[in-house]
Parts: sequence; structure tokens; C-alpha cells
Amino acid sequence: MAESFIFSIAESLTAKLASRAYEEASRLVGVYDDLQDLKTSLSYVKAVLLDAEQKQEQNHELREWLKHIKLIFYDAENVLDQVDCETLRKQVIRDYRTSKDKVGRFFSSSNPLVFRYKLALQIKDIRMRLDRVAADRDKFGLQVIDVDRRVVHRREMTYSHVVESDVIGRDYDKEKIINLLMEPSLDNNAGSKHISVIPIVGIGGLGKTTLAKLVFNDERITDSFPLKMWVGVSEDFNIKQLIINIINAASNFVSTGALPGQQNLKELEVEQLQYRLRNMLEGQKFFLVLDDVWNEDRVKWVEMRDLISVGAQGSKVIVTTRSQSIASMMGTVAYSHHLESLSPEDSLRLFVRWAFKEGEEGKYPDLIRIGREIVDKCKGVPLAVRSLGSSLFSKHQIQEWESLRDKEIWNLPQKEDDILPALKLSYDEMPSHLRQCFALLSLYPKNHLFNSFDIASLWGAAGLLPLQSQDKTTVDVAHQYLSDLMARSFLYDVFDFGNLYAFRLHDLVHDLAVYVAKDVCQLVSSNTRGISENVLHLSFVENGLPSNSIKPSLRGVRSILFPVDNQGASEAFLDAWVLNCKYLRYLDLSDSTCETLPRSIGKLKHLRYISLQGNTRIKRLPNSICKLQNLQVLLLNGCSNLETIPKKLRKLISLQRLEITTKQSILPESDIAKLNCLEHLSVANCDNLESLFFETRLPTLRTLEVIDCAKLKSLPLDIHHFPQLETLVISGVDSEDCLDRSDDTNAVLKLKTIVLSEMVTLPLSLQQYARTLQTLVIAGCYELEVPPEWLWNLSSLKFLYIFDCPKLKSLSSDIHRLTSLQVLRILNCTELYRKYEPQVGECWHMISHIKHTDIRKTWE
Repeated sequence: MAESFIFSIAESLTAKLASRAYEEASRLVGVYDDLQDLKTSLSYVKAVLLDAEQKQEQNHELREWLKHIKLIFYDAENVLDQVDCETLRKQVIRDYRTSKDKVGRFFSSSNPLVFRYKLALQIKDIRMRLDRVAADRDKFGLQVIDVDRRVVHRREMTYSHVVESDVIGRDYDKEKIINLLMEPSLDNNAGSKHISVIPIVGIGGLGKTTLAKLVFNDERITDSFPLKMWVGVSEDFNIKQLIINIINAASNFVSTGALPGQQNLKELEVEQLQYRLRNMLEGQKFFLVLDDVWNEDRVKWVEMRDLISVGAQGSKVIVTTRSQSIASMMGTVAYSHHLESLSPEDSLRLFVRWAFKEGEEGKYPDLIRIGREIVDKCKGVPLAVRSLGSSLFSKHQIQEWESLRDKEIWNLPQKEDDILPALKLSYDEMPSHLRQCFALLSLYPKNHLFNSFDIASLWGAAGLLPLQSQDKTTVDVAHQYLSDLMARSFLYDVFDFGNLYAFRLHDLVHDLAVYVAKDVCQLVSSNTRGISENVLHLSFVENGLPSNSIKPSLRGVRSILFPVDNQGASEAFLDAWVLNCKYLRYLDLSDSTCETLPRSIGKLKHLRYISLQGNTRIKRLPNSICKLQNLQVLLLNGCSNLETIPKKLRKLISLQRLEITTKQSILPESDIAKLNCLEHLSVANCDNLESLFFETRLPTLRTLEVIDCAKLKSLPLDIHHFPQLETLVISGVDSEDCLDRSDDTNAVLKLKTIVLSEMVTLPLSLQQYARTLQTLVIAGCYELEVPPEWLWNLSSLKFLYIFDCPKLKSLSSDIHRLTSLQVLRILNCTELYRKYEPQVGECWHMISHIKHTDIRKTWE
């Protein structure tokens, strides 16, 4: 299915070849004429690719033709990337060369004459292969279509918290589940030890999780259960991880704040975790949701059930699952609650809500008639209805609606749990560039919590984001793409922090991502029987996988990542896999156990991203890492034993994001100051760090994070040091004296986002950003009782988030002065929830005018 975004690859190649910067680079390297010939061949093929994409489903020979072109394009991307690498290498040589280096280079393999000759041969080979394949284009009767006219019609941002009025057709189901939960005992199984388990069963996309959330947030449930916990389970029923998730869910709910040592739970043994879990639950009447259970191993479930059975009489558990056998195994009630499809009337109501602006549907009776026929094919599955409605949002041409209705994919035979044709159709309606980005989300396991910074890095390293401009950074573009996916209902549980999105994928959407990316992306586990010959992106989701061999065909791999916590790479893995992948662009070694990196890491000249975050064993990095002139992201946060940052960091001239944990007391300011592309800098858990950039000017920095640096005495915050700074994150700072306040109003930063975490008081100096600040996050301030007066002077504030501040008593009547405020989210703040609870709290009237409010007693 990777052929469904081949046009996007062609566009990217064409745009690169046509850019002035690349033309200059190709002249500098000496292959300008060769690349102009390649551009001509590429244009001839590109002209018919959009038509070929649309016709390939029913034409096997056409699909094979596109596969050949795709492989040629991959080789072309690698060759063009070599031009970039050589250009950056020359720039570093120009700036930092010595006479010794100059002599050594003439006799080395990097001799520019040798490089030019080899590269010209590669370009000629690609052009000849492309011309041979292009000669067959006419036999398919393809039309020339130069512009991808599939566009995204954007709607207003939606939020993850379930608003009951937005859910259609589930009132009966909700009341039935609540009635079961309110009954004193549902125990039909003496072995359950007072814990009643109610399964909600249904196929993917029916809304099992949505129904469970409606129940979870109902006031009657909150009043009846002193402790509520929500835990996503998904495919891996790992007992240790489940215990950790339940402890975290419980500690998020209780008013005492984070438990001592909560952040170190993963370092504890299972027996210690079990002891802590039993202590938390013993004698408590609790309500637990285990969302999306796939485990059919009864032994594991009995072990888990026995651990939580120390709760008080009347404790209840809801399990959502697609499997009736799982429901029978786990349930203790007489029957499971089988969630049915929506009725045709409710399906149409839901479809209309997503396809039209509010009240607009009355103008288009013909579209409503066609919409009813589309909805009939969705078989009452809300996710399908919502997704297709979103894909037609603001499209008012009858032909567009009829085209979607008449797609042949509806007629393909399908099993109950197959990928829904409706979702595939929504995917087909995406522009080609968006399809390619969506496909890479398949590299993460189900129920993964994504953040937009990491996704921007992945997409950027893969070359899926357009070249950076003065108006937009790559992160800006990534946020726009994620917003487009949200508009199509492909993302859920979305948190918008202004400069950062956090989100998840619905399981069925994840299945779709895996399906469309199957020739390009692969998740590797102990069940993996083989790896696709031309795979580009590999994700290792288990520890202990064999690493003693690698196929030569895998040397084209561009991404390797370990997305699951505490499942990082070993040194054996690095030697066997990573160092053989000469075109590697993205290397995520988070939580790895290697004590060092090999010097040969410097040969991976295509690398854009490398993460060692969470590696507590590594002490030093080879200086050869500074040969990676393409590197855009270097993450060393959580490397608590790292003694020093590599020398000559200044040579990483493309670096945009740098995150550091080190034992050094002084950072190499002279090196960091020369990183002229640096946009994001994080300094975290640097226990010895005393000062930060007294003299250094970082002209491109947009985000600065300073986290848990106990000895830090001062942080200069003025426009002379950080002229472009927009986002500031401060966490665990003991004294507000650390934050300088400028007396010069012309030197005040133009901050848009501030995140304050784990602080006793909120610095007075922050009021100087009142005119520009749009997002304020206050989190984990467990002793904070009264918000500062300056908070109500933030005239430009649009987003206010307050999390985990259990002693905060009131928001003050002055909140009405925040005239620009659009979103207020309060989570796990016991006192505030009591006073500002929607509709019933004594102070609700003070905030009821705010457009979007999300006030919850606990995290879900």
C-alpha cells in the first residue's frame, strides 16, 4: 500500500531539485548537469502518478509498475541526500579546517574528485532505470494530473474529554451500565473476592471506550466510589506494567498528590510493586476501568484479579474488549454488555454533525439523501460514520459525495474485525503527503501516547516535511499536519498545549496505519517471521530479539526505534543492525543499555536524529558523533551518568533540538553558541549545573526547558540572549530568584507559552509577559494554595491548564479579566473540582462563559 503516497515522494524530489539552495549545492559538488537530466525524467513519470494511484486497486500490473518506480525513488532520495551531506561537510571543513586535515583528505576516500565521479555514476544509473520504467506508462492509459486536489477542510479543534451532548445513541447503554455499577453486589463468582467485573463487548469502532468514559465521568459514579482508576491495557497484558499503571492512576486520583518514589516505579521489583498496590487498594471501594483488553491467558488475569481483590465490598471493574471469550473469562456478572451498532437515525445524526457546520445541513437536502446512503454502508459503526463525515466536511459538490458513495471498496468481502472500508476511504481522500505521514504512526504500539515534538522529529528525519522557511519551522508544519489528521477524526484523546499536541490513535485507526504502511514500516517482535526486503522503518517492540545477523537487503533502512519503555538496544544490537544501515536517518536508542557508542557511529552521515534518553549507564560519547553534520536532534536527557558533552559540538551545524543531562557544572557555551539552527534546548536533571548562558546569545532558540537543576543560581531571560524565544518550561526550581526580571521593557521576551511545574510559588517576574502569553500550564505544584494576582493580568491568555495542584483553593473572581481565555482545563485538583464542578459547583458560574472547559477530579 506504500504506492498510495508515491506522488508525495515524487513531489518532494522535484521540489528539492528545483530549489535554489539545492542547485547551488549540486554545482558545488559538481553534479548539476547530471541532476538536471534526472529532473526531466522524474517530471515525465510524476505527471501520471496521481491517476495511477487511483487506478491501482483493480490493476495488479499497474501496482507492480508503481512498486518499481517507488524503489527507484528511494534510491534517488539517497543519492540526493549524499549531495546534502557533502555540502555540509565542505561547510564544516571551511569553518574549522587545519592544514593537517587538508592533506589527509586528499588521500582519503572523501577526495572530492572521487566522490563526484561515483555520485555521477549513481545518478546516471537511476535516470536510466527510471526512463526504462517510464516507457511503459502509456500502456496503462493514464491521464496527466499535475496537482493533488485532495484537500483538508479544517474544523474547530476538538478535545479529548467526552462531552455527553456530543455522544449520540448511547443513553440506554450508559444507564444500564451505571445501574449495574450502583447495585450493592453483582458477584456470581465466589472466587472473585468482592470484586465485580462488568465486560463491555463489541467490534472495533463501536464506541466501547467512549461509553466507558461517559460512565467513568458520571457524577453518580464519582459520588459512589472514593477511588476511580482508568488504565489502558491494549495487546500487552504485562503484569508489572499493569500494576505500575494502576498505581499511577490511583495516585493521580487521590488528593495527596504524587506518591513518594512514584517516578521510580519501573526500577522496583514486582513483589515491591504488588505490596504498594495492595496498600493503596486495601479497604478502598474502588472503580477500575481496564480499557481494550486482548489477553486470553486466564492465569495472568487470575493473578491480576487476586492482587486487586483487597478492595472493599462493592468495588467494581469495567473491562472493554472485542472478544466474547475474554469477557466470559473476566466477567463475574450474569451477562456481558454487548454494545450494538447505532440505529440508522442515530448514524445519520452523527454523520450530519461531522459533515456540516452547525445548522448548515438544511441547505443541502440532496447531500443529506446521498449521506443517508453512505451511512447505510457504515453498518452503524460510529468511528466509520464520524470519519467519513469528517472527510466530507465543507464539501458541497454533489459529485464529490456521489464519488465517495460509489467507491468499489464498499463491495469487498470483509470479516467482522477487518479494517472498515469507511476508514480506508477516508484515508484515500487524504492528500498524498498526509497519507505518508499517517503511515509512520504505525511504528508505535497500540494505545501509545504520542507527542508532536517526537512526531515532528520522525517526519522531519524521514524527509516528509517541506524545507524550512522563514515563516514556518518543521515543527509548525508537523502541527498543521496533525491538525489535518484531527480534522478527519484519525486522532483522539488530543491535548493541545499551544506549542505541543499529545494524542492517541484509536485501535482501528492504528490497524489502518499498519495496513497502508506494510511495505515500508514494520514492527518487530518475537512473533515476526521475516522482515520485508525493502522496508525503510523498523520498530522493535520487545527485548531480547536476535541481533546476530542482518540481511544485506536491510541496509536501506532509514529508521530504527524502540518505542516501548524500558526496552532499549544493547551493544550487540548496535553492532549487528545499526552500523550496517548506511542510509539511517532516525535512531531512537531510548532506554538503551549500552555503556558506550562505537566510534564508527560517525560514519552514519545521513543521521538526522539520535536519542539516548534514559540511558543511565553511558558515561561518555565518542567525539566522532560530531561528524554527523546532518544531525537535527540529539537527545541526551536522562543520561544521569554522562560525565561530559562531546567536544566540538559546534560542528553539528544542522542541530535544531538538543536535550542534555550531564554531570558538568558548566556547559560548553562557546560550542552551543555556534549552533545557529538551534530551536529547542532542554537542560534537565543536571545536579551540578550552576549557571546557564551568561554571555551566550542563541538567535534561533524558540523553546527553552530548565528542569530539576537544583544548583542553578540564575537564568538570564531577556531578548538579548533569546530574541526568538516563545516557549519556556521551568520545573523543580527552588527559588524564584533564579528567574531574572528585566527593567528594560524593550528587552522583555515575547513568550507565548509558559509551563511551570513542581514549584512552591509562581515567580512574580512572569507577569512581564502579560501582553504576549497565550498558554499557561501550572502542573504538580502540590503546595500551591492561592494563584498569584498577576495571573489575572494576562490579557492575551487563550489556554489555561492547571494539573495536579490538590491544595489550590480558588481561581478568584478576577478570572473574568482573562477576556481572551478560550480553554480552561483543570485535572486532579480536588479543591478546585469541588468548587468549579460543571453545572453544580458553587463557583461554576464564574467560569461558565469560557468556550471550552474540561474539569475533572482525576486523570482518565
